[in-house]
Amino acid sequence: MSRSRTAILAALALVAGASGTALAVVPGDAGIAAAPCTVDYKVQNDWGSGFTASVTVTNNSAAKSSWAVKWSYAGSQKVTNAWNAKVTQSGAAVTAANESYNGTLATGGSASFGFQGTYSGSNAVPATFTLDGVTCNVDGGGPTDPGPTDPGPTGPSTKVDNPYAGAKMYVNPEWSAKAAAEPGGSRVSNQPTAVWLDRTAAINGVNGGMGLRDHLDAALTQKGSGELVIQLVIYNLPGRDCSALASNGELGPTEIDKYKTQYIDPIAAILADSKYAGLRIVNTIEIDSLPNLVTNTGSRPTATPQCDVMKANGNYQKGVGYALNKLGDAPNVYNYIDAGHHGWIGWDDNFAPSAALFKEAATTEGATVNDVHGFITNTANYSALKENNFTINDNVAGKSVRESKWVDWNRYVDELSFAQGFRNQLVTTGFNSGIGMLIDTSRNGWGGTARPAGPGATTTVDTYIEGGRYDRRIHIGNWCNQAGAGLGERPQAAPAAGIDAYVWVKPPGESDGSSSAIPNDEGKGFDRMCDPTYTGNPRNGNNLSGALPNAPISGHWFSAQFQQLMQNAYPPLP
Repeated sequence: MSRSRTAILAALALVAGASGTALAVVPGDAGIAAAPCTVDYKVQNDWGSGFTASVTVTNNSAAKSSWAVKWSYAGSQKVTNAWNAKVTQSGAAVTAANESYNGTLATGGSASFGFQGTYSGSNAVPATFTLDGVTCNVDGGGPTDPGPTDPGPTGPSTKVDNPYAGAKMYVNPEWSAKAAAEPGGSRVSNQPTAVWLDRTAAINGVNGGMGLRDHLDAALTQKGSGELVIQLVIYNLPGRDCSALASNGELGPTEIDKYKTQYIDPIAAILADSKYAGLRIVNTIEIDSLPNLVTNTGSRPTATPQCDVMKANGNYQKGVGYALNKLGDAPNVYNYIDAGHHGWIGWDDNFAPSAALFKEAATTEGATVNDVHGFITNTANYSALKENNFTINDNVAGKSVRESKWVDWNRYVDELSFAQGFRNQLVTTGFNSGIGMLIDTSRNGWGGTARPAGPGATTTVDTYIEGGRYDRRIHIGNWCNQAGAGLGERPQAAPAAGIDAYVWVKPPGESDGSSSAIPNDEGKGFDRMCDPTYTGNPRNGNNLSGALPNAPISGHWFSAQFQQLMQNAYPPLP
């Protein structure tokens, strides 16, 4: 090498050291040296104890068939989950190696990957990166530098009217395996069910199970060249389920900041990954939350102190609003707010107030009604889809059906009529006229030998209803592992006016709650409504709970229930 060229390179090395940029000569280059590689490391979201980051490496040297990017952290950062690269960590040293599908890196080509991590103290961007052992230029790199937007895979530029139309639905491999392992379970194991994110740990996977990215990656595989809907349940509000104990959550009534930064923000970051832009992602937002503030507070006989607390602090509305705002920005994400069921808010004094409360939640924490694509009813519940043997307008022996003990002055007798009627109320209250409804039909089939073929005797209005109703619960307020229930209509798109889909959001066979107290580390309590010997409270008219015995804690597999659901399915299973 000539003396003059050595001097030039020495000067370039001094410049590189001052700027944090490392330079080297591309083989055969007779001019000024160019960086053999560039790394762009950006922190996308940082919530104080954790973060997500994206990394793009550009190769300016000879083409590669495999690659590995390495760096070291100056602080306590630990990578917990990664995508589009195999990431390992030893102490502070991190290695990100290509996946089988992105190992080729042409001259001038780039590869991108991302990850989620935890830390305490500071979260400084690493100063030095190498590609296959050669130091790279660091491009940008600040936590507040968003950099250029990666368009990622081609996805829909605007939301479609009904995300279920013309699309397959994601079959959860974990649920499918449990269903298929049951005798006769192969008849339904290919049905789509929702993925429940019922605690922060579920984002990355619990006890070696699939995390959110694992499910989204599996959905991409199932999608193929067509359209696919993957259904998620966002379910971790502070003071969750204030009127029930079986599904209490991990966050206390005041922990709204944890809900935002440790739960919603990481989910939002994953859903916004351009890798998943081609999926239609449907979120069911916080089941069994907002209706509690209408029906189980104040001077009502069904009120609980816990619900009064949540009404006073406003954290249900804040949490729902924040989730809608953060999750609803991407054009391929569709938010459906949980709207209870007809046996909860179908009465005159609950109907319009519930719609007004939903509007309040949907317009707080930066959310607008445009972040709401629709609503879902009967989530994880048992209300019959359609009662064919009577209508709300029938009169028997001089009395309206509304005067019967079962209907008890409700305006609705089944979920389909309620969902369609409540949709109209929601539009009147200020939601967009194009909103659609979902109905969870996973456990409301009520078939089998107990299903009546026609109406009851017209002796009294009660004999008429009791002899003809499909829903065989002891009381419409019973909700836990109900005896006699069956699988309902199979998931399908656009089955009725105003209804976007019938869905199985509650995976059949997963318990609603334990029959007796069972210690656990999941934040799940024991609710007497899951105890078959319990004689009730004002919310179920002080009746027996109607629950199956020997049930595990909520979310755990309950074989006896699954077998019953298949036996009583309507439409019947083949």
